[in-house]
Amino acid sequence: MSTGLRAREALHIADGTHAVREEWVIEEMPVALLYNGLSFAVMMATPADLEDFALGFAVCEGIVASADEFSLVDVVHGEYGIALHAAIPQSRFDAIEHRQRTLEGRSGCGLCGVSSLQSAVQPVRAVGTGPRLSAAQIHAGLARLSQLQPLNARSGGVHAAGFVQEDRMSNDRMLDESMLDESMLDESARAKGMLVREDVGRHNALDKLVGAMLRATPSVDPGAGFLAITSRASYEIVHKAANAGIAVIAAMSAPTELAILQAEAAGITLIAFARDARMNVYCGRERLR
Repeated sequence: MSTGLRAREALHIADGTHAVREEWVIEEMPVALLYNGLSFAVMMATPADLEDFALGFAVCEGIVASADEFSLVDVVHGEYGIALHAAIPQSRFDAIEHRQRTLEGRSGCGLCGVSSLQSAVQPVRAVGTGPRLSAAQIHAGLARLSQLQPLNARSGGVHAAGFVQEDRMSNDRMLDESMLDESMLDESARAKGMLVREDVGRHNALDKLVGAMLRATPSVDPGAGFLAITSRASYEIVHKAANAGIAVIAAMSAPTELAILQAEAAGITLIAFARDARMNVYCGRERLR
């Protein structure tokens, strides 16, 4: 099983000195997603948490409506990448033939492989009531997200998506993650009500997070918390969040105009530039208290 990291030798130059040392780099490889034997997409992704990725991608892309309609039947490691084979109902399989992706999806762009302009921007799903949050809770969640990224801590080249549960947001339940061993990070975060997934691509990180939320026991209610993400708020981040039923998005970087329009249509609270004790709330202000 891949950890998502590889050790590589590099010549390190600093302050006029030269030294050869070992550096950790993030893995990136083609990951194909197949449904009932049909190849739907090939994404450049970090080969970790693949079961989460397979399920989360299917739900976030609207391939299936719920985890009950999805079954990962095989993971095939080949010379050129990894193939994730899933089984879905025939009615779902028939529907995806109209929006099949035929080109490679790049790690930085989840829409690069869409085969037609018409299928690039899909109707957005409306979300539920969602939580009411304070600015302090948003910033606390983002602070925890930055501490719960073991892959990025070593490589410096990974995005992360985290889900902060509403009933675990009080400061008295926060632990000092700096005191934890890396192997404990995910368990501790889950116990505190924060689930985190990392990937070289920001869209992939969100897919993995949604898959992890659905596979958790019990599953995580997407309407009882908010999404914190270490990237800009693009159209596809909003669209995937809406399909997953997440009502609040807090991004560390900028939004796009299309993302704001999609968030408004879905009823999502879209927060961006959420860092350094500041943030912009572009829509869904009624959820902020």
